[in-house]
Amino acid sequence: MFETVIGLEVHVQLNTRSKIFCSCPTSFAEHQNKNTCPVCLGLPGALPVLNKEAVQKAMSFGYAVNATVNRRSIFNRKSYFYPDSPKAYQISQFDVPIVQDGELFIDTAKGERKRIGITRAHLEADAGKSIHEGNISKVDLNRADTPLLEIVSEPDMRSSEEAVLYLRKLHAIVRYLDISDANMQEGSFRCDVNVSIRPKGSEEFGTRVEIKNINSFRFVKQAIEYEVERQIEAWEDGVYDREVWQETRLYDTATGETRSMRGKEDSADYRYFPDPDLRPVIVTDAMIDAAKKIPELPDEKVQRYTEVLGIKREDVLVITAQKEMAAYYEAMIEAGAPARAAVTWLTSELLGRLNKAGLEIQESPVNAVTLGQVIARIEDGTISGKGAKELLDYLMENEERDVDALIEKLGLKQLSDDGALLTIIDEILAANADKVEEYKAGKEKLLGFFVGQVMKASRGTANPGKVNQLLKERLGT
Repeated sequence: MFETVIGLEVHVQLNTRSKIFCSCPTSFAEHQNKNTCPVCLGLPGALPVLNKEAVQKAMSFGYAVNATVNRRSIFNRKSYFYPDSPKAYQISQFDVPIVQDGELFIDTAKGERKRIGITRAHLEADAGKSIHEGNISKVDLNRADTPLLEIVSEPDMRSSEEAVLYLRKLHAIVRYLDISDANMQEGSFRCDVNVSIRPKGSEEFGTRVEIKNINSFRFVKQAIEYEVERQIEAWEDGVYDREVWQETRLYDTATGETRSMRGKEDSADYRYFPDPDLRPVIVTDAMIDAAKKIPELPDEKVQRYTEVLGIKREDVLVITAQKEMAAYYEAMIEAGAPARAAVTWLTSELLGRLNKAGLEIQESPVNAVTLGQVIARIEDGTISGKGAKELLDYLMENEERDVDALIEKLGLKQLSDDGALLTIIDEILAANADKVEEYKAGKEKLLGFFVGQVMKASRGTANPGKVNQLLKERLGT
């Protein structure tokens, strides 16, 4: 039996308006090489100037994960030669990062809460992008020098599921902090996965293999599972030392396989040394005070929703997984929806319809205030649950948003007037005198029959709660 050991290096593009060492914009999808200047092109004589906002955002992340934020940190030059790195080195932090020794917690499938250590989070400049078209390769340097926060975990994860849970929690945190859009399709949240295996009970780590630049939760899971299986097979076949070695591999999404890319460099290969053009970063008390002003994060929301609102933890984890989902939920409550009812209508009714339509919560045709008002009308007896579902279906397809006007228009208003209901009830009882006798003789299941007849006679508009109450009074029970 083997144990899997996983550590992740996550690269988060910070959502500053300009690059980390120059004033070029960081806007996405511009014409190739438009957002460049002598600094990010690494031209002789051009000097970098550090973006203060990038430092501030990195500090906010540090405080959000209970880390140490160093008052003094250093930028180094990390030497490597790739076409998308115009300087032939990357400006990055090495021995003294801005953030170190943090943690976050994941909720495992077994219902356990597990701590994952964060070794460090350091600032660096992103590389450009290589574009391969047939036999021709091109380089787009718009992305070069975009500010990156590289977040390095401890090797604390033991399965692909735990790795994905860690990534999702990290993704949520940077989105709640608003330090990155964390758009995985655009590459602003991507990760390198370090995987090894060892016999269960062994304290010694196996040979670590790095899988480079994965930008999908699903692909992270698949890449880990393939690589673990490859390493176990090599061990069992007696070829582990020959087939598993310290290297960088790529994950081929078409074949579902990892394949060798290059030997994995050690830190000495990068020839780190302090960047002579950048002085040490010294953060001020004012910067620290500003960075500590962080919003309510997922874990804090989980605690508040469960303890104050009385919501089940499994429901809360769904709601708080996305910043937009939590904001939608809270807006529903502000619009008058009770906390528990809002959970059901958000996670079951609305999300079910959105999933069917292929939409995210932020793309919902029905806004939170409108759905909150619909639920409020259920609570005050204006409409039934069935009527509310009909109303929600209508709102998904139409732009009208006046809930009360739509209730009238669609004929969904419940009949709750005692006099009108008693008229219908008396007619039903008179027409079914034999069943009334059976009910009074002890056949109490017939109450459901009477309720059904009243609902049918009222064409579904009768308030079921009122119907039950009035029937029991008329039947003398």
